[in-house]
Amino acid sequence: MEGSLIALISVSAVGLFALGVPLVLIIGHWVLWVSIVTDFTLANLGVTLFEGINFFGLLALPLFILTGDIINAAGIAKRLTDFAYSTLSWVRGGLGMAAIGACGMFAAISGSNAATTATIGSIMYREMRDGKYGANFSAATLASGGVVGIIIPPSIVFVIYGFLMNLSIGDLFMAGLIPGALMILAMQAVCIVVSWRNSWGEVVPFKAGVSLRSGLRAYLGFMAIGIVLFGIYSGIFSPTEAAAMTVVFGFVAGTLVTGEIRWRSLPTVLLRSGQIAGMLVPLVALSIVMQQLLSIIGTQAFIANLLSGIGGYYATLGISMITVLIAGCFLESVPITIILAPILAPIAHAAGIDPIQFAMVFVIGAAIGFITPPFGLNLFVASSITGIPYLRIVPYVMPYLFALLIAWGLVALVPAFSTFLPAISGAG
Repeated sequence: MEGSLIALISVSAVGLFALGVPLVLIIGHWVLWVSIVTDFTLANLGVTLFEGINFFGLLALPLFILTGDIINAAGIAKRLTDFAYSTLSWVRGGLGMAAIGACGMFAAISGSNAATTATIGSIMYREMRDGKYGANFSAATLASGGVVGIIIPPSIVFVIYGFLMNLSIGDLFMAGLIPGALMILAMQAVCIVVSWRNSWGEVVPFKAGVSLRSGLRAYLGFMAIGIVLFGIYSGIFSPTEAAAMTVVFGFVAGTLVTGEIRWRSLPTVLLRSGQIAGMLVPLVALSIVMQQLLSIIGTQAFIANLLSGIGGYYATLGISMITVLIAGCFLESVPITIILAPILAPIAHAAGIDPIQFAMVFVIGAAIGFITPPFGLNLFVASSITGIPYLRIVPYVMPYLFALLIAWGLVALVPAFSTFLPAISGAG
């Protein structure tokens, strides 16, 4: 009887998802009714919701969200994009490569895919279009470049994943550097090939002086990146402390150096960041209860037994990747992590997969979901900032998707890409 009721509750949750009900309400609906069915008392539910997020390390989540908004408002992101273009303008497709590179640099401050696409896209789309690139290809490039937002540290999803799976957030940040670089190089290679084949973009001779001046103007961005990366990996700051320091740095730089942050605009920046954090944190709290309930009803054990009957190391890795990729077609990275990581990560560990490597494989798969139809959040973001219909962007994103899948496969097959830097850094 209990199993039938849980199945009915799960079906109703799927129905609510199909109707477009917000995910936090869907998960809350499932958690509440399954708690009642399994005699998980409401008193325990309340305590678990509170204690689940009563964790110092989780403060990094809203702080990194705020960092991205402040860095953008301070005009630092624009200076980073100018520097990226000044170093790549001599290559056919250099402006597109610069957009992807700028996404990587902004990702090293903000930690969000959609924010990376929105910020760099609003700066670079007009320049790419005026630079004789196809409008559809320009939008696809910006949508794809944003994928590294949650791979190159800091990463909002790494914070959530580390919190849920009890892994060092510092180690996860360090592990994301090489995979993130591979993804950027793969997409830049695609940009070169497509641009050459279509004669898109203008080739501008490289001028060391221009590049040097652009680099000097972008020094605030490099300092922000340095605070995050050097501060964490040298052991001076924890990830949470680094996030707080970067917020302070961005605010001081925006008000006193660039002058682009006005006191009257600060409430708007804070409100925007607060809205995003307000959507994510309740999901994290509910996910803690969901993990407990899934364990109580035996879901994790069932899936573990199912996968163990299929195969070992590579079969588990392959099935997990397929599962995450399919989920990415319909869900954003945070709910994918909240729902699937507690189920798949223990199974992967039992199959002998290093927890840090699996975290990289998992999060990269979730990130690729940002450009996979029919959901593809970055595609919607790119569509909204460029005015190009969603379906016109999709065909032009496919070469980037193929390149990212290759990079993902390399990370999955070569554990050292994920584990080498954490092993030598001691960034825990």
